[in-house]
Amino acid sequence: MTVHFIGAGPGAADLLTLRAVRLLEASPVCLYAGTYLDEAVLAHCPPGATLVDTQHLDLDRITAHLVAAHEAGHDVARLCSGDPSLYSALAEQTRRLDDSGVPWDVTPGVPAYAAAAAIVGRELTVPEVAQSVVLTRAQAASTAMPDTEALSAFAATRATLVLHLAVRRTRELAASLVDAYGADCPVVVVGNASQPTETVLEGTLADIGGAVEAADLRQAAVIMVGRALAARSFPESHLYDSHRPRGAEREQTAAPGPGADTDAATSGG
Repeated sequence: MTVHFIGAGPGAADLLTLRAVRLLEASPVCLYAGTYLDEAVLAHCPPGATLVDTQHLDLDRITAHLVAAHEAGHDVARLCSGDPSLYSALAEQTRRLDDSGVPWDVTPGVPAYAAAAAIVGRELTVPEVAQSVVLTRAQAASTAMPDTEALSAFAATRATLVLHLAVRRTRELAASLVDAYGADCPVVVVGNASQPTETVLEGTLADIGGAVEAADLRQAAVIMVGRALAARSFPESHLYDSHRPRGAEREQTAAPGPGADTDAATSGG
């Protein structure tokens, strides 16, 4: 039997992948994070399935449920909010399952930051404005951040910045980013993305703290910072440039001369 770590997406049941739905329908045991998931997601579980809300369980108790289900011969759907590759405790859980000899696999899901960007119709990588996205989190009463991952170091790149687990410190964090990004830098905060209680706040580093406090956002939110969020005047991408050779025209202009290295002449992105 297998423990299936499944990305449940930001909450909406129709943002699950087809593979995720198939695994949910076939798993008689489901462990899920009740804080974040829309109840409609659990409707994909089979009738009579054992449902375990993990929001108040520590890793020992969660692992005990997973191991017990395996020993009983049941596949388990372990739902993770967003995508399992980011802040899901996948590493801790799979390490424990390996020690217990329990097989597992991973099904990706829609990450919260991608859902948030979609809601406001923004691309996070805009030509010559931002070509990198930094995914990080704030530290308060949580696991320590590595010394090399100071927020100031990420901010110095002026890449599009996505902060998780940080909404309760929005005002403080925004103030710390002003020197790098400027007080007028666009900020978007999305709480409970794709769910009925979805909240979208748009502002700048100068005023977003007050907006978050007025909306009383306290969890399940992502903060996106960067000029790409409001960019309107920027160069066209080289990939779609009308002057860029493509198709037969590209092959003709790239034709190698006598004795040329054919692989070198025809390769490239």
